[in-house]
Amino acid sequence: MVVLGLLGVLALVIGGCVCVVWAERGGPRWVRVVAAVTRGAGELLHSAGRGSRGSGSRTSSDDGD
Repeated sequence: MVVLGLLGVLALVIGGCVCVVWAERGGPRWVRVVAAVTRGAGELLHSAGRGSRGSGSRTSSDDGD
């Protein structure tokens, strides 16, 4: 059962990545919506991961430049 859940999450991630690429090439409106949701989820996970590492572990790639 856990494997099916992980496969479902993997399918959603791959589908989201496909939609991001397709939206960059001018896909239909629903693709742009899915791409926006995917990017938002990625930013949310990125910021959550950044906060869990603590403030003293910043590297040059964490500057946002």
